[in-house]
Parts: sequence; structure tokens; C-alpha cells
Amino acid sequence: MNRRQPLIAANWKMNGNRASVEALLRAFSADCPTEATEVLICPPFVHIPLAAELLADSALTLGAQNLSEYAGGAYTGEVAADMLRDYGCAYVIIGHSERRYVLGESDETVANKFCLALESGLKPVLCLGERLQDREGEQTEQVLSEQLDSIICKAGVAGFANAVVAYEPVWAIGTGRSATPEQAQEAHEFIRNWLARYDAEAAAQLRILYGGSVTADNAAGLFAGSDVDGGLIGGASLRADEFLAICQAAG
Repeated sequence: MNRRQPLIAANWKMNGNRASVEALLRAFSADCPTEATEVLICPPFVHIPLAAELLADSALTLGAQNLSEYAGGAYTGEVAADMLRDYGCAYVIIGHSERRYVLGESDETVANKFCLALESGLKPVLCLGERLQDREGEQTEQVLSEQLDSIICKAGVAGFANAVVAYEPVWAIGTGRSATPEQAQEAHEFIRNWLARYDAEAAAQLRILYGGSVTADNAAGLFAGSDVDGGLIGGASLRADEFLAICQAAG
């Protein structure tokens, strides 16, 4: 089996202004190593048009942080998948823990968004992960399998052929406390093996990213796992030198 191409995704969350976005994108476009690694940038909605303009002649890929579970219509404040496609988005983050646990998105909502993304030609970056009480209660595998099965029940395992999974232990996001390389590999291996129960080929080809306090210092260790195919990077993606070092570690 050929090695899966690493993917490093920048999730800027609700950060940045026009000037900082432009500065980061110019730095990334100039220096990100894209020969062996795919680099994905997910800015806030309002900065997607600017990002699309600045990345037009680069090798970097554009994505979004969320989308509506509705295709269009009278849903004030929502952003439809087709709107994201209009501005050149290729990926969209689905089910990030902040949307699940802070903003109350259910597994059903996440599954609906996953399907709508696929139908619209966007590749979902499906986020999965356990909270601290789940890990301490030895419920990590139960949480991950339930989150995976909610997607499989709605989209079928075939949906993962055009998707990416990001394992993000909730207890490690923005806390400075990262999973160890062994913990990351263990969770990634479980995710791949769980999907292989349904479709071994799809599971083998699926890229699984690690997200949770990835830094330039710990990236190489985290990415060394045989089932770790890159990272979903939050805070470190807002600092050009840090993000570029993480991209180098993936390649």
C-alpha cells in the first residue's frame, strides 16, 4: 500500500482580521512545503473570499470551518455548502468538539452536515474525540465508535472515501496538554480498525489527522505513528513560523 499523503489543516477558529489573514497567507504561500504534504487553510467565513483571492496561484487548499445542515432557504445567519464551493472551498470541518460540546451539535446534526458536504462536492474533515471524563472512565473507544457509527448509519462507510477524519481529544484542545504519541497512535489505529470492519480498503486509504495542542516541538513525535496522517492545527496555525515547522515535520 502506498503511503497516504500527509495533510496539515489550519483551523483559525474565530480569530484574525484582514491584515493578519493577509500576512499569514502570504507567508504560507511562500514557504509551506507542498511537494509531499497537502496544506489546508480554514479561515473564518468572512475571510474566505480574501483567502480565495490570495491562494489562487498557490498550492495551498482552501476550506471552511463549518456549514449549514440546510441546503439553502430561510435560515438567517447560516452558510450553505454551495456558497462555500462558489469561493473555491474544497474541504469543510464537520463536528469539531467546540461545535459539539459548546454549541450543542448532536451526532445527528453532524451526520446531516457530513452528507450535505459530500452531496455538494466538499470533502468533510470529520472531527471525533472524547472528553477528559470519558478517557478517565476508559470510555474513549465507546465514544469514538458511537461517533463513527452515527456517520455510517447516515452516509454508509463509502462516504469516508471522500472524507478525512480528525481525532481530537477534547481534553487536549487549547489546553496545552497534548496526547502522547502513543495515545494518538492508539486512537487512530482504533478508528481505522473500526472502519475496516465495514470496508478494509476504505479504512486503509483514509487519512486520519491528530488535533489537540500540536506544536513545532511535538509534531514530529505525534506524526510518527503509522496511522497518523497529519494534523488539524488550531492556535499554532496563527503563527507563521510555528505552522511552517509543523508542515515540515509532516513531510
